[in-house]
Amino acid sequence: GSKAACIGIGGSATNDGGFGMARALGWEFFNKKWDVLEEWWQLNELASVRPPASPLKWRVRVAVDVSNPLLGAKGCSRIYGPQKGLKTGDLALAEKCLGCLASVLEGQQGITGSKTAGAGAAGGLGFGLSAFAGAVMESGFEMFARISSLDRRIRRADLVITGEGRIDEQTFMGKVGQIAQRCASLRVPCLVLAGDIPEPERTRRMFFRARALTEIATLAMAQRAAGRHLERLACETAKAFAK
Repeated sequence: GSKAACIGIGGSATNDGGFGMARALGWEFFNKKWDVLEEWWQLNELASVRPPASPLKWRVRVAVDVSNPLLGAKGCSRIYGPQKGLKTGDLALAEKCLGCLASVLEGQQGITGSKTAGAGAAGGLGFGLSAFAGAVMESGFEMFARISSLDRRIRRADLVITGEGRIDEQTFMGKVGQIAQRCASLRVPCLVLAGDIPEPERTRRMFFRARALTEIATLAMAQRAAGRHLERLACETAKAFAK
């Protein structure tokens, strides 16, 4: 019988739509001259795809933390690419490469899924696992919440404390945002300690309390000695609760 795997994706430092993984699994990619494409940034020349002779026989589930599609304004290249070293001038090429990959796979193999929530996770690896490994995507947070009985644990708490490096759009879509929503629905206060909070009004609406290292130090100081400043911020916050 087939084997089963659960893969958690995120923090990939890649933006290749699973191209590298696909090649490792035996997929082949060609341009119009039938030259083999070996780098993801050549995918804008993609003309043909050949599946492996022996398809993967594993049943794969993928735990994803984000709902981004593969392409577009909220796709992996534009939202996460700059964190991974893509410069502004690189984004159009990255988008075109992944767009070509999705288009050729749909046209030649009948593989869709570029618009599925989570397809843009880990630089498009969500899409890649679905396309090249037949994977089914699940919310990593929901999977974790189910396995850990998270709702029961939150209900037993007087206060939930969580943390984030920088509270931005990714926070609101990601794990910390989902913790805050869970707490709100269960009417348990949620406190977040963060490095920086550039959108304080929006953040205050989401959390019972939100404190940032930049309240007690400059951003540069906080980055140089995050641990020391976090300890001080936590102490100040705890004293405020004790009053």
